[in-house]
Amino acid sequence: MRQRLSVSTGYGVAELLVHGDADIVGKTLEESGLREKDISVLTLHRGTSVIPNPRGSHVLEPEDRLLCFGRLEEMRSMIPERRKRRQKVKKLPKHPIHEQE
Repeated sequence: MRQRLSVSTGYGVAELLVHGDADIVGKTLEESGLREKDISVLTLHRGTSVIPNPRGSHVLEPEDRLLCFGRLEEMRSMIPERRKRRQKVKKLPKHPIHEQE
């Protein structure tokens, strides 16, 4: 999510990227549940096409970018959690390793 504008407390304009594994891929804007989350899609960017004020019948595809107005907390909740990185630091052994002579 890239926040573009903050309008009033808790509301703003942000750009959301539809990832390939998102649960809204293949659904129409109407079926996506964005309206129920108090999020309005202002513009849909698909490749080089820009669809201003898209209708509810537009089917969402992977890599679509949605310029939305709504509750920022709801938009943040749509961001998938990042996988935790594996620790690079190895644990030390319980007993010290002695140099061989």
